[in-house]
Amino acid sequence: MTTAEQAFADRLGITAGQTVREIGWDEDSDDRLRAAVEEWTGTALTDKDSEDVSDAVLLWWREEDGDLCDALMDARACLSGDGFIWLLTPKTGRGGHVDPADIAESATSAGLDRRPPVNLTPDWSGTRLDLPRAP
Repeated sequence: MTTAEQAFADRLGITAGQTVREIGWDEDSDDRLRAAVEEWTGTALTDKDSEDVSDAVLLWWREEDGDLCDALMDARACLSGDGFIWLLTPKTGRGGHVDPADIAESATSAGLDRRPPVNLTPDWSGTRLDLPRAP
């Protein structure tokens, strides 16, 4: 694994052996990020049709993809109890950019805790969404 791939995996909080599901892949998705996750976990990404419980979900999302809250609810349903979702959206100024207010509203409606967005690649930002922790 290259240093750049290691940095992707570390930044995403994904560890070796985790099962990561990918939803919303399209030709504009960043293959370096995908490859880094597969290399680091040691397993291929599973797709939206997998029946396995996932430790993490990579959700590639663009403004025109539909109802974000519904997509987050679907992604949440396949997570393990301590799993998390990385909502990957095009950066500001790129086609398909998603307004941060829409992300915040959809995450809250889906019952997910939102962390601040991070720049992951030249074209994509990521927002980690966590299941709420028990008090």
